[in-house]
Amino acid sequence: MSIRRTHPGRPRLVPSSTAAPPREQVLHAAAQLFVTKGFAATSTREIADRVGIRQASLYYHFTSKDEILAELLERSVRPTVDRIDQIEQLTASTSPEAALYLLALVDIHTLAEAPDNIGMLATHPDVTSSDAFDAFRSVRAELAEAYGRMATRAATPGVAAAAEQGHLGEMLMHLVEVTTRLRSSGVPIDDATAGLIASTCLRACGIPDSRIAAAASAATPLVGDRHSRTASP
Repeated sequence: MSIRRTHPGRPRLVPSSTAAPPREQVLHAAAQLFVTKGFAATSTREIADRVGIRQASLYYHFTSKDEILAELLERSVRPTVDRIDQIEQLTASTSPEAALYLLALVDIHTLAEAPDNIGMLATHPDVTSSDAFDAFRSVRAELAEAYGRMATRAATPGVAAAAEQGHLGEMLMHLVEVTTRLRSSGVPIDDATAGLIASTCLRACGIPDSRIAAAASAATPLVGDRHSRTASP
């Protein structure tokens, strides 16, 4: 599903209380409603009312509710997918374990920093049965394949032989996606928690703690220009 360009909207029903562009305000309002109320139960009128614009103005920015959902889903995975090639290249300069640890850590940060915990949307039945989910499914599959490749390289021979690459990738993705459930429970995703989740992924591959510690030391500085911080639920 393509993402539509932005047009100037009609005058607001109520003044905006935020400096964010109208399109971002629509996405923020929709995310809050989709996560708390459900995608199917939310109307475009409700989204417009929350933003403080007319329903017709919403359609200057998005053609449908499905298009809004498609963009929100994309934002929950695209920052990680865009770094897959860069992360896989690390295998040549460091260890396969460090590359896998970095992939998990980047994915955790993507989910932890996504506004309104939009990563939870991919677990909702009314979302997974929507047309918008079809496009997201292919992007998510790309990430699962990357997890599978990197996990197979890093795993012990016993684990690699026991689990198919695709199954191993899906398993690790589900481990990382606990990030969204922790956020929904009010658990802050700080650096220690992110490291614990990433380490669990490597343990699932049979990697001993000594090599996990080395992988963490090599990978953590490469996540990006981040400080020790806590992501709010």
